[in-house]
Amino acid sequence: MSGLDVAIRLLDPRLPGWGFPRWGSALAAGLDLHACLDAPLTLEPQGPPALIPAGFALAIRDPAWCAMVYPRSGLGHREGLVLGNTVGVIDADYEGPLMISAWNRNPPGAADALTVRPGERVAQLVFTRVVRPSLRVVEAFPEVGDGRGAGGFGSTGRG
Repeated sequence: MSGLDVAIRLLDPRLPGWGFPRWGSALAAGLDLHACLDAPLTLEPQGPPALIPAGFALAIRDPAWCAMVYPRSGLGHREGLVLGNTVGVIDADYEGPLMISAWNRNPPGAADALTVRPGERVAQLVFTRVVRPSLRVVEAFPEVGDGRGAGGFGSTGRG
């Protein structure tokens, strides 16, 4: 039990018939999101992303929580269907309609266009805690002694 109570307002009456709301398995982290489309949507390889309505709004209202929209791993890996914004963040104070930014990551000419059908599960919603630390502005950071400092990409080596 998470202790989080989230109100969901259905905006598309087809959602219950598609099985929403549900998690794909007893231990799944992500709540399945359905494409609330009136007709199939074609996404061309490397074409512009499209916004797909998820058909509901939610009210988290707890600043210690947010929701994150992720692509479904199978669709992303096998089909190339990913999110146009990589991950969508739903803040605790956003209560408008959820939209899924869908994009076909396949290279032009290497794969056929992707078709998203009404009711298809295209993304997942994961609820997670949010930590809002106190921020202090400083002139310099104290030494930590591990030698990394401002070393960036690859600075700790390979393997």
